[in-house]
Amino acid sequence: MIGYVTLGVSDMEKAKTFYAELLSDMGAKLLLDMGRIAFIGKSMSAPMLAICVPFNEEPNHPGNGNMVAIPAGTKDAVDAHYRKAIELGATCDGEPGQRIPDQFYGAYVKDPDGNKLAFFVFG
Repeated sequence: MIGYVTLGVSDMEKAKTFYAELLSDMGAKLLLDMGRIAFIGKSMSAPMLAICVPFNEEPNHPGNGNMVAIPAGTKDAVDAHYRKAIELGATCDGEPGQRIPDQFYGAYVKDPDGNKLAFFVFG
């Protein structure tokens, strides 16, 4: 249902490095780089994450309440992706933990531009 989600960034090179490295363990890579916008994912026919300098050339602003949730597969993978994001320059917005007993385990970070990400697993 989702083709791609776009996040505004202030530094394309820094953002491409951050997201390509962060998501590489999931099989993602930089698929298409058009200068102002780049697409990261497993294939052009699967859901992707796009990063861009805003079209209107105004500063990017993370949306309040907006978040990209990335399925990690296991609790250990949630923990690992959280740690990796922090190592790559993200800030903590909620350490890994059980959020809903026996239903949802997640961790939250903000990328270097302030965009909120979640790594999660159901069950």
